[in-house]
Amino acid sequence: MVVAPRRSEPVVLHNADVPHDAASTMKVAVLAAVHRSGLDLDARIPVVNDFRSVTGGGYRNSPEWDSDALPWERIGGLASVRWLAGRMVTHSSNLATNLCLARVGQAAVDRVWRRAGATVSGSPRGIEDYAGRDAGAHNRVSARDLVRLLDSLEPEVLALLEHNVHRVDLAAGLPPGTRLAGKNGWFPGLRHSAAVVYPADAAPYVLAVCYTGPLANGRAAGDPAARLLARISAGVWRRRHALAGGGL
Repeated sequence: MVVAPRRSEPVVLHNADVPHDAASTMKVAVLAAVHRSGLDLDARIPVVNDFRSVTGGGYRNSPEWDSDALPWERIGGLASVRWLAGRMVTHSSNLATNLCLARVGQAAVDRVWRRAGATVSGSPRGIEDYAGRDAGAHNRVSARDLVRLLDSLEPEVLALLEHNVHRVDLAAGLPPGTRLAGKNGWFPGLRHSAAVVYPADAAPYVLAVCYTGPLANGRAAGDPAARLLARISAGVWRRRHALAGGGL
């Protein structure tokens, strides 16, 4: 866990550099790569479910493991890069992620992590590239690197994360209507979430929590690990006024 005033040194560090499987938090790095790529975001590209593994073979996404059905309805048609990038972070679409990743390339995503100053994290493969995973290409994150990543984003990119519809962990620990920009990720055995929180009565702060353990049941909602993250978020919120002074 890491808590830090916005673009300042952390005031709370707990297992901050422990690597975890990234799950969907890696989609933030893909989003930044898309927006820094110079691509025409309004260009319409084919919506396919056929991707190249880092091992050189091919792989496909499974709709059963995707939290967003809408891009699947466009298979065989076209969608804009902008729309796909949006669905990637607002509804955590795996299919949209791999389509965006195929456009920008792994090297562009790696540059995002390096520019942020990440020391543990990286996204060397696409979502569900199991052959790549088995060959040793692991998407990893740490809580400290997620804070660094959020702090490195351009304002217009960070603003897109305000529309994340999965408000069941860090967001659930905040008073209703509290503004935050963040991304979460989950599957059986893990639940991560990182966000910039904007209190109306205090300075913004960044909170990142990475949990790997038995509480995480892998459900988008109704996850005990999500409730744990919500309690942590609520505790940080109660001490929000102390953050600017370096305490909690």
